[in-house]
Amino acid sequence: MSEAAYFATGCFWGAERRFWQLDGVIQTSVGYMGGNKSDPTYKEVCTGTTNHAEVVEVIYDSSIVSYEKLLAEFWVMHDPTSLNQQGGDIGTQYRSAIFTSSNDQMDKALASKKIYQDELSKNGMDKIVTEITPASNTIYWLAEEYHQKYLIKNPNGYDCHSSTGVAYPLVTSGANE
Repeated sequence: MSEAAYFATGCFWGAERRFWQLDGVIQTSVGYMGGNKSDPTYKEVCTGTTNHAEVVEVIYDSSIVSYEKLLAEFWVMHDPTSLNQQGGDIGTQYRSAIFTSSNDQMDKALASKKIYQDELSKNGMDKIVTEITPASNTIYWLAEEYHQKYLIKNPNGYDCHSSTGVAYPLVTSGANE
């Protein structure tokens, strides 16, 4: 059964590649969510005035890869303790966020945040600042074509991801966890 998940980890190019490489991911695209303007452009989002985040939409087969596995990847592919910044990318469009598609996803996202916060705290790291909100409260606006699968089109392109360096507790890739 295919399901949709939405993750903001800073610049969407590297995050999209991380997700599209996972077994069970059917397709990915990049776009914008969480803002206050209809059909925003990249140029508008970059001004910070639309309040959109750069987001990866992940369509996945839940019989092959679990939402928990996607969450585990999400937490370690960026620094969720960094407010509105990932590495040298600064602005609200680079914030850490999860937009959940169901109550089950919301419960799992909140539980995974606690699990990862416990790991970060053990390592003397700051608090997670990731926003977790229902996707039903916002629209996913598809980004311009040149952003889609950007790192396939530009293999040496900017990945732009930082990390805490703290591993997420082991999660298997099976859907029946």
